[in-house]
Amino acid sequence: MCAIAGLLDLRADPQTREKMLLTMKRRGPDDSGYFQDGACTLLHSRLAVIDPEGGRQPMTLELEGETYTLVYNGELYNTEELRRELLGLGHSFHGHSDTEVVLHSYARWGQDCVEKFNGIFAFAVWEKNRRRLFLARDRIGVKPLFYTLRQGGLLFASEMKTILAHPSVKAAIDREGALQLIMLGPGRLPGSGVFHGIQELEPGCMAYVQAGKLSVHRYWKLRDREHTDTLPQTIERVRFLVTDAIRRQMVSDVPIGCFLSGGLDSSIISAVCAKELGYTLQTFSLDYLNNDRYFKSSKFQPNADDIYIRKMQEFIGSRHHWTVLTPETLAVTLEEATVARDLPGMGDVDFSLLAFCREIRREVTVALSGECADEIFGGYPWYRDPEVRSLEGFPWAQNTARRAKLSLPGISPDPEGFVADAYAATCRESDILPENSPLERRMKEMVNLNFRWFMQTLLDRKDRMSMHSSLEVRVPFCDYRIAEYLYGVPWRYKDLGGQEKGLLRRAVENLLPREVLHRKKSPYPKTHDPYYASLMRSRMDRLFEEKDVPLFSLVSREELREYLDEETPWPWYGQLMGTPQTMAYFLQLDFWLRHYQVDFLF
Repeated sequence: MCAIAGLLDLRADPQTREKMLLTMKRRGPDDSGYFQDGACTLLHSRLAVIDPEGGRQPMTLELEGETYTLVYNGELYNTEELRRELLGLGHSFHGHSDTEVVLHSYARWGQDCVEKFNGIFAFAVWEKNRRRLFLARDRIGVKPLFYTLRQGGLLFASEMKTILAHPSVKAAIDREGALQLIMLGPGRLPGSGVFHGIQELEPGCMAYVQAGKLSVHRYWKLRDREHTDTLPQTIERVRFLVTDAIRRQMVSDVPIGCFLSGGLDSSIISAVCAKELGYTLQTFSLDYLNNDRYFKSSKFQPNADDIYIRKMQEFIGSRHHWTVLTPETLAVTLEEATVARDLPGMGDVDFSLLAFCREIRREVTVALSGECADEIFGGYPWYRDPEVRSLEGFPWAQNTARRAKLSLPGISPDPEGFVADAYAATCRESDILPENSPLERRMKEMVNLNFRWFMQTLLDRKDRMSMHSSLEVRVPFCDYRIAEYLYGVPWRYKDLGGQEKGLLRRAVENLLPREVLHRKKSPYPKTHDPYYASLMRSRMDRLFEEKDVPLFSLVSREELREYLDEETPWPWYGQLMGTPQTMAYFLQLDFWLRHYQVDFLF
């Protein structure tokens, strides 16, 4: 994995170039390079995983009268199939990296190459003679790609901090950005970078930039289709897709490991990897000091992880590593996690992942993780609770009216309408066959809502926290073939046996111990230690007493104080953001405004 950036028709003097490369160092500590051709500059920092010598970038190829130069961040999981096809068409290769295959694929097939790729990627190709830049991002949105149009030119990068390092870009938010932070955060509008003028190339999209014009095209989205497979056929197809995705994502020239929470998704991945590897798998788990004393079962977190982790570790015979975090570690990671994400995030859910990834990186460079199975297979509580899923609005943030009270009147006269419009637009864009029942229509809307919003927040979190630690994390459940197939599978199959992710459990029932196979869903762990809550509370109290606090240019000081003293029925966001995590979010927001010196354009 890597960091990429580029400029077209914008200033790229050596000082600016080095400043931008410096922001990319954590994502790519092993090597860096740049390419310049008149108005086009491409930058690259590399984390070497496949073919360390043969995969150096920027990479250039001459073919049939055109010269192509590539910068690429990602991993292809069908590299060898594509290499064989290209060899049959007369191509020759100098190494065995997927980077070289991506470059040859674009030179051979142009923009159509992205439809041949199975992988996670964001890349750019400069065509020297056509004076044209091509940009593309993977179907699911695992790898990031941000851009801004400035002074008749274009600037793009893996992370927004690299864009902000350019002298033409100033950190600022307009009213829409402010509303996202208050009403949607830590989520954000699809395609928005929150910072004024910074956008994100959306998942499944590609673009050309030529003669000062940017044209964006969506090459993939979830499409409904008639499901004709029987239940046994569906179970067998799911088993193949899941295990094939895991096996493909094990390819690496460096040792790999697995996140292991003791839940269904990470346990499936760990079990397959342990069986396939020619060496002992390393697995990694997270816990918190004193959680054995303070853990409280809840609707969203019914049981602790440790007993299931130990059962899986014994079952697969992995070499297991525990990371145990203290409240103090979480508290002091607040600022670093904000900078890693370039935005306020999920509070200590981000902080803990950042600290966890740092420890994993001591042992391995590549790790596999179980994100996104819940979105695709319908595992979250809001899929399965008829009352919740019938409500208008984003189901992971059922607090829109209360959030609106926090927003200062000068930002928007109708903050609730802003959220309602974003929600309705996503429902309308859901591709649904007309013959679907009302239940099936709603479940497909729910999948698309989660796919376009909640899942992107989690993928943001996993990419930024891991790459900040120079750790490559792969997410097998994000294989687009799984997403495509499951979107058409009826809810009665997904909810097989009336159990969350019942279809997935049936498909892998021979892979896991029975206790793990039927464990009720429990999300990423958080600390229950009241000392952490007191640390966040004391920091918030100090903020409430300060003058000239940037945060209170966005939210009402008194309304926020009142909100943080309430017993709220719903988390701020998702399943984990209770009051301590919500305080952490607003502390992040205030730090973000200060650190990035954000201007208000309203």
